[in-house]
Amino acid sequence: MDVHLLVYDLSRGMARQMSAGLLGFQLDAIYHTAIKLRGREYVYDGSIVSIVPGSSHLGQPMQEILLGRTELPMDVIEEYLDSLREIYTVEAYNLWKHNCNNFSNDLAMFLLGRGIPSHITNMPQAVLDSPFGQMLMPMLDQQINASRRGGGILGIQDTPGSTVKPKSDLHHHEAKVQHITNLTQLDQTLKKFDHACAVVFFTSATCPPCKMLYPLYDQLAAEVGDKGVLIKVDVSHARDVGMRYQVSATPTFITFLKGKQEERWSGADQARLRGTTQLLVQMAFPPHPHQALNLPTVSNPSAKPVLFAKIPPLPKLLAKMGPTASDPAVETLKTFLEARTASGPAEAPLPDLIPFTTLLVSSLTTLPPDTLFTIVDLARCALIDPRVSGLLAEEPSHSTVTTLLTHVNTLSAKNALPYALRLVTLQLACNLFSSALYADQVLLHPALRTATTQLISSSFLDESHANVRVAAASLLFNVSLANSAKRIEGPGDALPEEDQVELAASVLETISQEEASTEALEGMLLALGRLVYRASLDGDLVALLRTMDAKDTVLEKGKNKAFSGMRLIKEVGGELLGTGLARP
Repeated sequence: MDVHLLVYDLSRGMARQMSAGLLGFQLDAIYHTAIKLRGREYVYDGSIVSIVPGSSHLGQPMQEILLGRTELPMDVIEEYLDSLREIYTVEAYNLWKHNCNNFSNDLAMFLLGRGIPSHITNMPQAVLDSPFGQMLMPMLDQQINASRRGGGILGIQDTPGSTVKPKSDLHHHEAKVQHITNLTQLDQTLKKFDHACAVVFFTSATCPPCKMLYPLYDQLAAEVGDKGVLIKVDVSHARDVGMRYQVSATPTFITFLKGKQEERWSGADQARLRGTTQLLVQMAFPPHPHQALNLPTVSNPSAKPVLFAKIPPLPKLLAKMGPTASDPAVETLKTFLEARTASGPAEAPLPDLIPFTTLLVSSLTTLPPDTLFTIVDLARCALIDPRVSGLLAEEPSHSTVTTLLTHVNTLSAKNALPYALRLVTLQLACNLFSSALYADQVLLHPALRTATTQLISSSFLDESHANVRVAAASLLFNVSLANSAKRIEGPGDALPEEDQVELAASVLETISQEEASTEALEGMLLALGRLVYRASLDGDLVALLRTMDAKDTVLEKGKNKAFSGMRLIKEVGGELLGTGLARP
């Protein structure tokens, strides 16, 4: 889809007429910008607002610039917008350093890999550097603070048809009806949900009873969420679909459960449509026996990924990097991190990351292993920011992170991996989960998933460094937490069972050998618990745990005085691996 920058002049022409005399230089406009996507205008006005383009009290934009084209789907864009909503708040608004133009720049950077024109983003600082700008600053800041109390800044939130996503709904996206236009598309969609359920609604443009069902069908799609898919097919256009399923009247409905056709009926019966859909979801996702267990920690719905957010003294880190530290890409990232650390993400506009990721990959061959940890640690620090993680999540083939993990795994296989490099690489991989966008990619991208699994498994073998085992357990917990969300909320496991088996065997073996570190054992138990919770009791993962006597292995740790009183031993060993895996 096309990405446009909408440019407004808040001065309505006065800046062009008066700026030279007041500021000492020519200013064409007091720029206010927004991003136009798929018929909506996204703008920062105390919070991120979506409106019909040009419908606010500001009128039509003075300029509309085509920035480029993105192939990212709207659900991915919405997830990234949610990460921006946590940064672009009414409290964080700053006329000079954190405004609508910074938002437009961050969003454009994600969508296209490049920002908006620099003369727009640099405009506030240019004004502020002038004597007249310094004189105006206190008065303008006072006006902004007065507007802030109303929840907005420019009043754009009050535009009819505007939408503002409440904080409670962040990172929760309403599922929508899938519109199918041909047989190939239908087959692909049904295959994607062949482990869950699907409803296909055959309709036509000339069917009044069909249209009466549209609002209910949209509502049901939102209720079903990721546990299934609701599909709509207009058979007057998708004739190949109508022929295969011999649709002779509309509305007609066909349901699918675990890839097989379940039920078929015709007619505009709202009660039957609602009841059948709800029953279908229950059949696809029946209550799991683990839900009846006492697992307060393992089943905690508020659990968050483990992130390593500590920023080291950057001058000392760069001093260890050698000549590479003088590269402009390193200087740019250092400036970003210092601003973020000193003033928070609101005061740290997202930089162009491509030069740094290019340098990181080239450093794998130019920097010796003993020094390589420095630039990897710099990347770890950047990935604390979900904007950075979200941006890298859309990198083609995830080449930067996959290349790094593969290189580290190769050094590990040769017993040539320094402790510091292994540790910061594990921590960097944990920080990928600062954005849900990257969490999905770790589960779904084969090369990235394999490299991550290999890094975890090999790191558990480090008997000399408890910190490494803690970081490996944290990374396994993050992977398990992301997969658990798919398992519980739908559409089911995203982490292949062979990876689950490998990781479970690895962490269980390490648990059996852990004798000293309470932090490491606690992390491993949490990770194992999340990996197992609500897993299929007929699957290979549970079969492995039964074969390896996982219950006894964990409960045995309670006999060690160093771990006495650790509640997770009984919760994971006795309740989850004991009662939870017991055969009927």
